[in-house]
Amino acid sequence: MADFAATITALGDQLASLKVLEAVQLKDYLKEKYNIEPAGGGMMMAAPTVGPAVAEKPAEVTDFQVILEGLTDPSKKINVIKEVRAITNLGLKEAKDLVEGAPKAVKETAPKDEANAIKKKLEDAGGKVSLKPAG
Repeated sequence: MADFAATITALGDQLASLKVLEAVQLKDYLKEKYNIEPAGGGMMMAAPTVGPAVAEKPAEVTDFQVILEGLTDPSKKINVIKEVRAITNLGLKEAKDLVEGAPKAVKETAPKDEANAIKKKLEDAGGKVSLKPAG
């Protein structure tokens, strides 16, 4: 490893630890105060393309994870536990632990329609639910 001056290593360490928002603010400050703009970031090194670039369509999400985020009303906890038991076939204690340990996955993977149906059942029972792509 090359030897660098202490001021350079300190400055480098500070820059590397910046959060994204701070980095954006630094860029704006340098542009405004010193008229310094960031370099192209490797655009000149890009290999020439042959023919038009084909944009790849992102894969459509078909499976979702059903997450119980919590309860909308603590007095409806029993209803949510009952619904979790019906969905998961868990025992009473396991379903209670799942509800009390929210946020937790009630169903790891489910097709979109099934995930929406589960979400509606849990929300009707008094739960706060979110769907996230499985995987």
